[in-house]
Amino acid sequence: MNWMILERYKPGVGKHILLLLSGVLWIGVGFMLLTFAVHWLSVEQGAAVLVPAVLGITISFVIHHFGLLKVVDKNLGRILPMEGKRCLFAFQSWKSYIIIVVMVGMGITLRHSPIPKPYLAIFYIGMGLALILSSFRYLHVFLKQHG
Repeated sequence: MNWMILERYKPGVGKHILLLLSGVLWIGVGFMLLTFAVHWLSVEQGAAVLVPAVLGITISFVIHHFGLLKVVDKNLGRILPMEGKRCLFAFQSWKSYIIIVVMVGMGITLRHSPIPKPYLAIFYIGMGLALILSSFRYLHVFLKQHG
C-alpha cells in the first residue's frame, strides 16, 4: 500500500489546535469522571458524601501536582517545537494512548466491580479534578501564544 495516499487523508492541524484540543479533552474527561462521582454520591447523605468528596479533592491535588503536570509538561515539550501541520492525534504521544486504553479498561472494570460506589467516587473525584486542573496549563500556553 502506498503510504503517500494515506498521508493525504491524515487530519493535519497546527500546534495551536493540538494545545487547545489537549486542554478541552482533559476538561471533558475530567467532567465525565466527576459526573460519575456526583451521581454515585447523590444517593448518600452526611459523612457518606463529605468524606469521599474531601478525600477525592485532596487526592486530586496530589495527582495533579505529582503526576499529571509532568505529563502535560512532557506533551508541551513535544508539541511546542512542532512546525507545520501535524496529525490531529499528535496531542498525545503514542505511549500515552496505551496508558489511556489501560485506564479506560480499569475504569470500566471498577465501575462494574462490587466495590461500593462511594469508595470509587474518591478515585473518580481525584482523577477528574486533577485532569481539569492540569488542563489549565495547556489552555494557558494556548492563550499565551494565541491570545
